[in-house]
Amino acid sequence: MEDLKLFDDICAVLNLGKIKRKIKSVSGGYMHKMYYLCTEKGEYAVKLLNPVIMKRSDVFENYRIAEELEYKLEKADLPIVAALEFNGTKMQCIDNQYFYVFNWVNGKSLKNNKISKKHCEIIGQILARIHKLESLTSEDEIKKLNIDWDLYISKACKQNSKISKTLINNREILYEYQDKGNAALEKLHKIKTICNGDMDSKNVLWVDGKPQIIDLESLSYSNPYVELFQLALCWCGYESCSLKYDLLEAFVRAYIDKYGPFEIDWDTVFYSNLGRLEWLEYNIKRALFIECNNKKEQKLGAEQVKETMKHILYYDKIHYDLVNRLHSITKSNFTNK
Repeated sequence: MEDLKLFDDICAVLNLGKIKRKIKSVSGGYMHKMYYLCTEKGEYAVKLLNPVIMKRSDVFENYRIAEELEYKLEKADLPIVAALEFNGTKMQCIDNQYFYVFNWVNGKSLKNNKISKKHCEIIGQILARIHKLESLTSEDEIKKLNIDWDLYISKACKQNSKISKTLINNREILYEYQDKGNAALEKLHKIKTICNGDMDSKNVLWVDGKPQIIDLESLSYSNPYVELFQLALCWCGYESCSLKYDLLEAFVRAYIDKYGPFEIDWDTVFYSNLGRLEWLEYNIKRALFIECNNKKEQKLGAEQVKETMKHILYYDKIHYDLVNRLHSITKSNFTNK
């Protein structure tokens, strides 16, 4: 549990009233810490931002962009839980601890085995609504991955880390996917829209069958087809390494119904999806105490390395079936339109 003084200070500085109930840690995120806070004036969720992440050179600019885009989603009446403003700003800081405050939402996220076609259709349409808010030609320089997996393998071996065997055994596929991904980025459609960046099932709370999207700090301008691909996988069983193609079809068709038909080379999108490699690298850094400040986070990093590698291997296994199914779905929709 964090120092209670911090929460007392938060209530005092932001004029939230006195704390009425025990502060509770809320599970869910892998990077930051979320707490339930009940005061005289209401119920709140307080997100304490990871101090290590806040040391990154680009972090404040990224959060600034995310906050601007959050305003646009609010204006478009999308079902989001936006950060509250205090003194004209959303991000707050007390004693070098950065944080956000939200109104508490008494809802629940869905476990993979509870996700239905209806849920996928709802989220697919919401994603399309977000992507349709703006559409720009991307003139950004292509940011390729240049992860030195051998360096991490060397460091893991020197530390006798539990992750060393995982990295050694999968070195070849990591370099292969990085190379193929960088080549695919060159061929990807040069379009960018507002993208959520993290709208998987754990970041959607359901209240009486209706969604409320939380954790919007990853909002940015990015390629909509890559995000469609990523989220369709997340909502359709990929996280449990058991992809359900009926859910995948429901998600993508619902998206197309709202966004409109399009033509895309799904094989290019498949390899452009480098987010899993970036997530793996982040957790390697935590596991090796490169980007980490406590043992608990180091342990979580090691666990996520193992879990993420399992997903990468499953991803490779379903490659051809997945790409062929997506081509079939989008072509039939394009023809029908």
